[in-house]
Amino acid sequence: MPRRRSVARLLPIVLLLVAPLLAAPVKPLQDRLADVLSAPDLARGFWGIEVVSLSTGKTLYSLNADKLFTPASNTKLFTTAATLALIGPDYKFHTTVETTGTLDRYGRLNGDLVLVGRGDPNLSGRELPYDLRTQRNDDPIQALEALADTLVQKGVKFIDGDIVADDSYFAFERYGEGWSQDDLVWAEGAPVSALTINDNVVFVNILPADRPGEKAFVSVKPFADYYRLDNRIITTPAGSGRKFFVNREPGSTVLTLWGNMALDDAGANEALAIEDPAEFAAGLFRQLLEKRGIVIYGHQRTRHTELATLSTFSVTALAPSRGGSDGQSRPLKTDQPIILASYESKPLLQDVRVINKVSQNLHAEIFLRLLGRERGNAGTIEGGLEVLRGFLTPAGIASDQYVFYDGSGLSRQNLVTPRAIVQLLRYCSTQPWGADYKATFPISGVDGSLSERFNSPRLQNRIMAKTGSLGGVKALSGYATTDAGQVVVFSILSNNFNLPAKRVTDAIDQLVQVILDDAPAGR
Repeated sequence: MPRRRSVARLLPIVLLLVAPLLAAPVKPLQDRLADVLSAPDLARGFWGIEVVSLSTGKTLYSLNADKLFTPASNTKLFTTAATLALIGPDYKFHTTVETTGTLDRYGRLNGDLVLVGRGDPNLSGRELPYDLRTQRNDDPIQALEALADTLVQKGVKFIDGDIVADDSYFAFERYGEGWSQDDLVWAEGAPVSALTINDNVVFVNILPADRPGEKAFVSVKPFADYYRLDNRIITTPAGSGRKFFVNREPGSTVLTLWGNMALDDAGANEALAIEDPAEFAAGLFRQLLEKRGIVIYGHQRTRHTELATLSTFSVTALAPSRGGSDGQSRPLKTDQPIILASYESKPLLQDVRVINKVSQNLHAEIFLRLLGRERGNAGTIEGGLEVLRGFLTPAGIASDQYVFYDGSGLSRQNLVTPRAIVQLLRYCSTQPWGADYKATFPISGVDGSLSERFNSPRLQNRIMAKTGSLGGVKALSGYATTDAGQVVVFSILSNNFNLPAKRVTDAIDQLVQVILDDAPAGR
C-alpha cells in the first residue's frame, strides 16, 4: 500500500513533464501570420509587414518589406521625428502684433497694425499638455483675445491704418499634392498657414427646430460672419433619423447644408475647414478690437508669401482681403517694426504628442513647413521635404524606400516601405530624443487612436504605435513588448481593400497579437 501511494503521487508529476512532449508543436511565427492573411477577403489586398527585434536587430518576420505602400498617417512618423531632431523639443512659436507706425499719447496708432503668425499650431482652445484625449475649453480664440487685451492695456484707442494678418512666414501653399477635393471641406483637410486660429476650422452646430417641417437651427463658432450659410436641413418627426450633407466649393465662403434631422435628435457638431486662414484671422482680430472699443479707420487685408515669388527671391507679396480691402497691393516697409503684443507657445514636444496621439494633419503640415523655414531654404512643402530627405539619409533609409508629397499622409501619392518605417523607429530609439519621441505614440488600450484597441488586460500598455487610415488603406507601426519580454519594432501596411474598415483593422490587431505571442528572445 505505501508503494502504491508513492506511485500515485508521482503520476501527476510525470504527466506534467511528459505532456509538453506529447503536445502538437507550436507553429512558427511566419506560419501563424500566414494563417491570418490566408482569409480569402484579406488575400485580395496587398500586405507589407516587417518585425525586428529592437535589441538584436534580427528580422523576425518579413513580407513585402521592400515594396512601396501608401502609408496614410504613418507619414507623420517621419515628419515628427525630423522635427524633434532638427528643430528640438523645447522650440517655442511666437505670434506678435507689430507696427511700423507710431502710437501717440492720445492712443492713436499712425500706421498699420500687423498680426504676424510664425507657425504656432495651438492658437486655439486646445488644452495642453495632451492627457488621454483631446480637450478643448470654451474659448477657441483665447490667444487672439489675449493679444487684443494687451493692445488695450498699451493704450491703443484708434488705428489710422489697416488691420493686416501676416502669414508670410510660410509660403501661401495651403494644400498638399495628392489631397482629395472632398477632404478640403473637413478638419482633416484644413488649409495650412503660418497664422492658424482654432486649427483653421469653424464649429458648425446643428439642432432640430421646434416643429417638423421647419429648418434646423445652424450656428457657427467662432466668427459667425466668416461663412454665408445656405441652410436647407429640414426638421422631421421624432424617430425619423438623421441624414444631412455639407458642401463648399473650392474658393467659396458659402456653406450649403441639406438633408433632415429628427425632432428628437440631440444635435450634431461638425468642424469645417475655412478658406483663407489669414483672412479669417484678420476679420476675427478686427472684430475683437472693435468689441473692446478700438476705432479702426483702415481696411483689413492679408500678407502672404506667394509661392511663385520665391523663385525670384522676393520674400513677400500682399493680397487684398475679400473682407474690405481697397484692392491695392502695397510694398512692404523696411522700417524695423515695434512689437506691441506677443504670445508664446508651449514647447514643441507637446504638439508632437498631439500630432501622433490623435493624428492631427494640419499640425504635421505646419511642422513640415517649419523644417523648410528653419533648416532649409524656404517655408514650403518642397523646402521641408528636402530637409526631411537630408535627415533620413544618415538614419540609414535609402531614397528609393520612400516618396513623400506632404507631411501628414493625406496625400495618396506618398509611398514608403515597411522596412523604411522599421529602420526609422530603430534609429530614433538610439537618439537622445528617442524616449520623448516614443512617448508621443498612442498606447494600447489607454489613449489616442489606440484607446479602444488592444484594451484587454493582457495587451493594455504593451503596444506603442502610430495608426494610419485612408480609403482602402490601413497601417500600424511602432513598438511592442512580447510575452517573452522582448521589445520588437514592427510595421504593418495594408493597401487596396474594398472591405469594411473594421475588418482590416481587426486583421491588423490579430497580426499584432500573433507577434506578441511569439518572438521569445533568441528565437
